[in-house]
Amino acid sequence: MLNMADGVARLGALAESPIVASLGAAFAGAGHELAIVGGPVRDALLGRTTNDLDFTTDARADEILRILTPISTAQWDVGREFGTIGARIRDARTGTIETVEITTYRADSYDGVTRKPTVEFGDTLEGDLARRDFTVNAMALRVPGQTLVDPTGGVEDLVARRLRTPADPRISFGDDPLRMLRAARFSAQLGFEVDPTTVEAMAALRETLSIVSPERIQGELVRLLQSDDPVRGIRLLVDTGLMDLFLPEVPALRLEVDEHHHHKDVYEHSLTVLRQAIDLERRRFPDAAPDVPLRLAALLHDIGKPATRRLEPGGGVTFHHHDVKGARLARKRLQALKFDSATTESVTQLIELHLRFFGYAEGAWTDSAVRRYVRDAGAELARLHILTRADVTTRNKRKAARLAGAYDDIERRIDELAVAEELGAMRPALDGNRIQQVLGIRPGPEVGRAYRFLLDLRLDEGLLEEDVAEARLRAWWAEQG
Repeated sequence: MLNMADGVARLGALAESPIVASLGAAFAGAGHELAIVGGPVRDALLGRTTNDLDFTTDARADEILRILTPISTAQWDVGREFGTIGARIRDARTGTIETVEITTYRADSYDGVTRKPTVEFGDTLEGDLARRDFTVNAMALRVPGQTLVDPTGGVEDLVARRLRTPADPRISFGDDPLRMLRAARFSAQLGFEVDPTTVEAMAALRETLSIVSPERIQGELVRLLQSDDPVRGIRLLVDTGLMDLFLPEVPALRLEVDEHHHHKDVYEHSLTVLRQAIDLERRRFPDAAPDVPLRLAALLHDIGKPATRRLEPGGGVTFHHHDVKGARLARKRLQALKFDSATTESVTQLIELHLRFFGYAEGAWTDSAVRRYVRDAGAELARLHILTRADVTTRNKRKAARLAGAYDDIERRIDELAVAEELGAMRPALDGNRIQQVLGIRPGPEVGRAYRFLLDLRLDEGLLEEDVAEARLRAWWAEQG
């Protein structure tokens, strides 16, 4: 429940902070208006942490820069053509330095073909706020006078926990289709419901997302996954058909189930796995930033199922090799969305390996099998632990307890082997140069074959002394003729 009295007090404290007070005085002294705008105002009212300060003013870029220069430690004008000037300002009370951005009032227009607006500067704060994406982001606090400006009902929507566009949503989304993805992201970040008229507009205008670049879509998807509960936003994107346009493998998880063949709802299962993975991530790494590759892998781990589903006689359903198929689909989709190669590799590896553990649950592995599990997971082992545990969504308490116990056991064995055998290194006793010396051969494919033989020994038998490894290598080489 939003406590407006507390929110107003937090706004007052924000306005009275040394940096804001210094800026307000500087702009007022120069005869210009200044207001804190958007996210910082919303977050102060909600009691959320405010990181960056965004301001708007009637001053143009050159004048903003002139006013900022005497009171800041650095300035930059890369957004000058859009009326934006950035600066670093030292807090006289704490000595900390904060980054601020100040932008001239805007009254942009869009051509409906691209997301690039025709930059037009406005004359009033109210006009600037009316062009913003959502009412809860269209509030401002004038400084130094501390007057809340809310021309579109943002406070009422905060109280109602509602997300709504200031203008007709068809016009707002028509101007900038990326706002539809931002609706899903803010819904997840704030825990707000999206106004029904806004949802209808998202569904009706979903095809306009085609003018948005993959990089922009990826950025919003990442921010959504970084939220505390991305499932809310994912459901909205799927229900409105927007997800079909950039990540169609997710809505495809809603497999039809006939009366003769029964299997769990793969879509709902995947959303549950995502939530459980986030919960485990927080418990294991409470101070770490949200793990986007892990969360992507949790959401996408079963996307190979629709393509591999087979209906068996007697009512059974199988998804053989959906792990391999899913990894291929994920790689293609992440590359299309311009994810970096490290994220793409992490996600595809996790999807390909996510079923490996279940063989352990059926019967204890040898030490060799545990070593190979660690070797194959490599740097993704910690994430694989979380993903595999999160993938257990059965309501059968006995089965869930058995799987949890099995994974407790494999993690214990991995830890024990790691201490005893330097498992993290996972290299044979001899490197390539030493192999060439022992066998008297030159660089070439034979060195690679010998290295793989020694690595298999390492996996099967653990650490070997160097002289033992040399003897085994010579014996193997003799067998090769």
